[in-house]
Amino acid sequence: QVQLVESGGGLVQTGGSLRLSCAASGRTFSSYAMGWFRQAPGKEREFVAAITKLGTNSYYAESVKVRFTISRDNAKNTVYLQMNSLKPEDTAVYYCAARLDNYYATSVNDYPYWGQGTQVTVSS
Repeated sequence: QVQLVESGGGLVQTGGSLRLSCAASGRTFSSYAMGWFRQAPGKEREFVAAITKLGTNSYYAESVKVRFTISRDNAKNTVYLQMNSLKPEDTAVYYCAARLDNYYATSVNDYPYWGQGTQVTVSS
């Protein structure tokens, strides 16, 4: 089992940047594909980005492609989400998630392990 803790959220103006981190503990981090999801008030949790267990491939939701970058440092047991050109519609609680597989997935149901989330608020 892996435990996940997100950090790096906060309040930022439109056009600004934030970098989220997700620190993992427990079993071997490099065995897990990782994903970032977000949930805005009154909406379902949605896929943002994902990365394979060795970081060789990544995948993004259309709404964040080009603006967001997912990366990982397996030596530090950490996955990152660099968010640039932020928009008010990016406001949400951001969650990282893990699945014991090489291939990433975009469905909430494909990830058994979740962090507690970190709030990102983008002001207009």
